[in-house]
Amino acid sequence: MQFLIDSGKKLMTTDPLCLVFVPALAAVLQAAQDKKGQPLTEIEVCEIRDRSTCIALPFSAALALEEDRGYPDIVAEDCWNQWQRLRSQ
Repeated sequence: MQFLIDSGKKLMTTDPLCLVFVPALAAVLQAAQDKKGQPLTEIEVCEIRDRSTCIALPFSAALALEEDRGYPDIVAEDCWNQWQRLRSQ
């Protein structure tokens, strides 16, 4: 449960927080691979993930951000497998 401040009042919400990469991890990995000129290794993908910036957003805001972006981002816990699938598309 979270509390949001609105005009000095605390409002309770049940919208859970989730971590969102900013910029999207998929975009960061693509830029790193383009710069390298060859496929990233699993170690490189995990290191980039670990160094990337995340923000905590209410789940509904994260969904809205994903809709605006037009594609779902890579899930941190499964970044290597998801990056491999994304690269093969």
